[in-house]
Amino acid sequence: MINPIKKALKEGKVTIGSWITIGHPIVAEIMAQAGFDWLTIDMEHSAITIEKAQELIQIIQLSGVAPLVRVSENNPTIIKRVLDAGAYGVIVPMVNSAKDAEKAVKAVKYPPVGSRGVGLARAQGYGFDFDEYAATINEESVVIVQMEHIDAVNNLDSIVSVEGIDGCIIGPYDLSGSLGVPGDFAHPQVLGALKTVEEICKKKKIALGMHIIQPDYKLVLEQISKGYTFLAFSLDILFLGNTCREQMTKLKER
Repeated sequence: MINPIKKALKEGKVTIGSWITIGHPIVAEIMAQAGFDWLTIDMEHSAITIEKAQELIQIIQLSGVAPLVRVSENNPTIIKRVLDAGAYGVIVPMVNSAKDAEKAVKAVKYPPVGSRGVGLARAQGYGFDFDEYAATINEESVVIVQMEHIDAVNNLDSIVSVEGIDGCIIGPYDLSGSLGVPGDFAHPQVLGALKTVEEICKKKKIALGMHIIQPDYKLVLEQISKGYTFLAFSLDILFLGNTCREQMTKLKER
């Protein structure tokens, strides 16, 4: 397996992806044809099952886009299953310590690097491509840890020092919530936490990511100017919902 996102992360290149929460193949196909570098299937805050996730992974991959999965928790069994389904990597929520980061890396990598169970599924060509997959997966798989709690910010230096971590992505809503100001991204404590993350990631030369919720490209450009390179640009429901509402508002104002 050759993972173009892995190379981009290592080289500090900007990649732009998005979030899929609607478990329908047409949604994945439309978004995969829109020009994103990667698409993340969200299994934490959606009703998407492992069976549906594999179907979406197939569509995304066959469209020439890198498929990632935001797993529901830092659980080796869940991580193993989405990787076996063909995901190129995982975004792991609530990684608040170096121990959490080590657990995620071990769940992704085959022995002797990690402890992931070895099986024959879609990722391994249903057994026919196992040798090639096993020879490349430890180097090509991507592990992104999600910074969504102030504990993670306080422990970030040790988290991103764990070998096998390719980057971190800030979950702004949960991070602000952990500070007691949910959704207040302009609050001094939130801004201070973001600055800490930015400084540490730059110092450690680790890919810095942000999930930009609103579908406004100017917000993406703003984060790129700050040094963010792994950018999740909005999500399917907001791309759909915002366009519907904007256009209907204009019609009603006629």
